[in-house]
Amino acid sequence: MSPEHSGWRRYDTTLFPVFHERFEEKWGEGTAPFLDPSVFENDQPRPRAQWINVDTGAAVAVVPVWEDDPTARSFAVFYLPPAGGIWVLRPPGLSSYIEAVANGTVASRDAAALRNDSFHKAVAHAESFIYGT
Repeated sequence: MSPEHSGWRRYDTTLFPVFHERFEEKWGEGTAPFLDPSVFENDQPRPRAQWINVDTGAAVAVVPVWEDDPTARSFAVFYLPPAGGIWVLRPPGLSSYIEAVANGTVASRDAAALRNDSFHKAVAHAESFIYGT
C-alpha cells in the first residue's frame, strides 16, 4: 500500500510520551532515557522520525538509543500496536554509531556520515514495516 492510500502520517514535531510509558511499563522504570518526554526538546538526541496511523492509533518511531555510554548509540525502531504494548523492530544490518560531539557539534564528518547512514537504514526499515514494501 502506498503512503498516499494508508492511514499512516509522518509526525516529527515531538515524540509521543506513550513510547516512554509503554517501554518502561514493559522493561522497568528508568530503562528508556532516550524516550523520556521530560527531557527538554533541544537535549533530545537527533535525528529521529515518527509516524502515526490516524485510522488505528498505532505509531512507529525511529530514535537513537544508548545504555551506559551516551556517545555509543544505535537506532531502534519502535512500534506501538493500537491495543497496547510496544515492539522493538530490529533494523537489518549495522545501526550502531559513535556520537562524537565537541562543543555541541559533531566532531567528525565520518561520524556524521555513519550516523546519517544508520538513521536512513532505520527509517527505511520502519517504512518497509509500515507500508509493507
